[in-house]
Amino acid sequence: MENISKTARLGKNLILGENSIIKENAIIGEDVVINKQVIIGNNVTIQDGITIGANSKIWDNSYIRSNIGNGCVVARGVFIDIEVPIGNNVKIQNRNNITHGVILEDGVFVGPNVTFSNDKYPRAINSDETLKSGSDWVCVKTLVKKGAALGAGCVIVCGVEIGEWAMIGAGAVITKDVPNYAMVVGNPAKIIKWVSKS
Repeated sequence: MENISKTARLGKNLILGENSIIKENAIIGEDVVINKQVIIGNNVTIQDGITIGANSKIWDNSYIRSNIGNGCVVARGVFIDIEVPIGNNVKIQNRNNITHGVILEDGVFVGPNVTFSNDKYPRAINSDETLKSGSDWVCVKTLVKKGAALGAGCVIVCGVEIGEWAMIGAGAVITKDVPNYAMVVGNPAKIIKWVSKS
């Protein structure tokens, strides 16, 4: 298979669609489905049981723990945690950490270095000073609806809903729900105008 680098490590039961490419040092888990015309970049890791939608591109040094929709672009150095639904035609720019509990619907744009949180009261230890475990905190979900755009470096505090086609300005801090078609900026973010789909 000339479309798979000799240095890539492939798990059992890989299904690889036609015209898909797996580049150098990629690590593909077991039971992974990579649909047609997908590019998997250098040093990408895809965990067991993941499906990558057709015509998607996952660029270098990204780590994928959830399914990716069709026509998506996942740029360099992106970490996508478990149970993060990624819709179709989503663009996630460089250096993003999409935490457990985030939902990205179709057509969402995530600019570079956006910060998502998933814990309202984060601490490393419990009151008895023992290290917190997975059962010692509650994952709080965040929904980013269809067509929404998140500007570079914005911070999304967990538990909010970002409406359809909303625009979040670069560096904004989102602490409450953003309505459909609203443009928000600042810390804390405030509505400055209304936008259209274009």
